[in-house]
Amino acid sequence: MTKYITVIGLEVHAELKTKTKAFCSCSTAFGSLPNTHVCPVCLGMPGALPVLNKQVVDFAIKAGLALNCDIQKYNKFDRKNYFYPDLSKNYQISQFDKPICLGGYIDIVVDGEHKRIGVTRIHMEEDAGKLNHSGATISTSDSSAVDYNRAGVPLIEIVSEPDMRSAAEARAYMENLKAILEYTDVCDCKMQEGSLRCDANISIMPEGAKEFGTRAEIKNLNSFRALERAINYEVERQKEVLEDGGHVVQETRTWDEANGVTLSMRSKEEAHDYRYFPEPDLVPVQLDDAWIERIRETLPELPAQRQARLMSEHGLPEYDASQIVSTKAMAEYFDEAVKTAKDSKAVSNWLLGDVSAYMNNEGITIADFKVTPAHLAELVNLIKDGVLSSKLAKKVFAEMLKEDEAPKALVKKLGLEQVSDEGAILKLVEETIAENPQSVADYKAGKDKAIGFLVGQIMKKSRGKANPGMVTKMLKEKMQ
Repeated sequence: MTKYITVIGLEVHAELKTKTKAFCSCSTAFGSLPNTHVCPVCLGMPGALPVLNKQVVDFAIKAGLALNCDIQKYNKFDRKNYFYPDLSKNYQISQFDKPICLGGYIDIVVDGEHKRIGVTRIHMEEDAGKLNHSGATISTSDSSAVDYNRAGVPLIEIVSEPDMRSAAEARAYMENLKAILEYTDVCDCKMQEGSLRCDANISIMPEGAKEFGTRAEIKNLNSFRALERAINYEVERQKEVLEDGGHVVQETRTWDEANGVTLSMRSKEEAHDYRYFPEPDLVPVQLDDAWIERIRETLPELPAQRQARLMSEHGLPEYDASQIVSTKAMAEYFDEAVKTAKDSKAVSNWLLGDVSAYMNNEGITIADFKVTPAHLAELVNLIKDGVLSSKLAKKVFAEMLKEDEAPKALVKKLGLEQVSDEGAILKLVEETIAENPQSVADYKAGKDKAIGFLVGQIMKKSRGKANPGMVTKMLKEKMQ
């Protein structure tokens, strides 16, 4: 069977966090009643003229700088002409040949391999409205209703180079991009609300070929899981087409999440099909160095910088640091917790272990997590100081989840103080040795597993309160 190389490029649409739309004063608030945030400008009524929202430009510059792009001091808007039910004026104000940002890159890590993915361009544009389908997808719907509240909401479209070679790489790119946009605060990145969504261009070519294959575009993927699943399905679909002697058609497809398949929507348009021409109602945008530098000064510590800091200041492994900085809220939680915690790695372990497991089960984010960073740090310190064993700490943590009470208070309330008194532990050790002569003989005969059994017996006697480190040390001393 022929071996194929997968080629992936992503076009990501990010709604900007402005309070009003790109070219009018209508609200951008999400979740309002349909068609309540509209006016003659965003509906494209005859004679209505657009006025550019300056914050849209500021946010586009900020995103471009964060993505290592060259900011174009001269850029302009164009009309992208096409008919679709959610585009009432039959054209979209976008940028074509003179976008605001060119070049740039995002670094990713997949399976320990570092790779740089190029960013072709970033351009500003307005969003279209939203079709609410009667079925799961447009292809399976009998009818659709149009909500124009989203029409005119400002977007930046971030177009990657076709540098990705697997669904895992595409997901890593998208995750890193989302984190950067969150850190810069230009987009709220609520994928479930459509404020960050992605179109994936996918093609395959035989190993050794010099030219890319014919690509299919999958529209509006709004979760990392959907992106990864859609790419994997589409790659296999295209392989089957070629192996059966067919030809992959250049087209736009949609992802059916319920059935896990891509479905054909329409033939894929080329740039000339949109009949781009300069937007006659908007003057070109002309930036100067002072404007760009003013925005540069507002850039925060970005995920890659923060990751490097966590590795150098706190000694975290690359994986731990990358997971913590993957969301701004998690990184801020960690930074707050380590201000008082005596063990930064232990904080990381709790966040990536028990805390993440709890949040996944509850379907919440760290922003909704009840336990404060100070209380998690206090729990870490109780373990570090020998007051709690790791096992008992999990019991305390379970109580903290019910109501964020201070760990010290919970330890006293539940009577879970770890026993570290040498006399008390020595008594338990001597009793256990006397009760288990065979295990003692096994240990002395070189069977190291026997000591695990003896430690377990002592922990059972102490109801889990004995300091396991002291127990092991005293057992070894007594059995010499």
